[in-house]
Amino acid sequence: MLAPESLCSTFKHEHYYRHNFATKAELFAAIDNWMEFHNSYRRDSSIGMLSPDAWERSLTVSGTDQAA
Repeated sequence: MLAPESLCSTFKHEHYYRHNFATKAELFAAIDNWMEFHNSYRRDSSIGMLSPDAWERSLTVSGTDQAA
C-alpha cells in the first residue's frame, strides 16, 4: 500500500503532469476518477498484484475464515 506521499507522487506522475485542467472542478473530478481507478483496478506488486480493493477484501475474507 502506498503512503500518502507516494500516492500523491504517483498521481502527479501518472495523471496530473499529463493533463491540463481549466478549473478546480476538473482537477477534483480527475482526482476522484484516478482514485477510483487506483483503488479498484490498478494492480500493485507489493500486495501480490492485486488492486487495493481486492487486497482489502481478501483480508476481510481471511479474517472471517479464521473466526469460524
